Amino acid sequence: MAAKIIVACGSGVATSQTVASKVRHLLDARGVEADVQAVEIKNLRQALRGADAYISVVKTDESFPTPVFNGVAFLTGIGQEEELEELVKAISR
Repeated sequence: MAAKIIVACGSGVATSQTVASKVRHLLDARGVEADVQAVEIKNLRQALRGADAYISVVKTDESFPTPVFNGVAFLTGIGQEEELEELVKAISR
């Protein structure tokens, strides 16, 4: 079964869609099956139900039981490989 990954930003449109698309391509290139969804931050709690990972583009004061990854790394490419490695480990368990 494919892992469920949530990417959230303020509006759920531009930045989270960009990061979600990039993560999909990176995981596809590694042969990792995942359902990567971009959502609006106000819908985050609901979207995280049953999720295997959360890629955060904006900071919140909340903590989540789901493993959280740095979305800015995927947006800028800085630290992307390390973050991708950790993401793959988390969703492969």
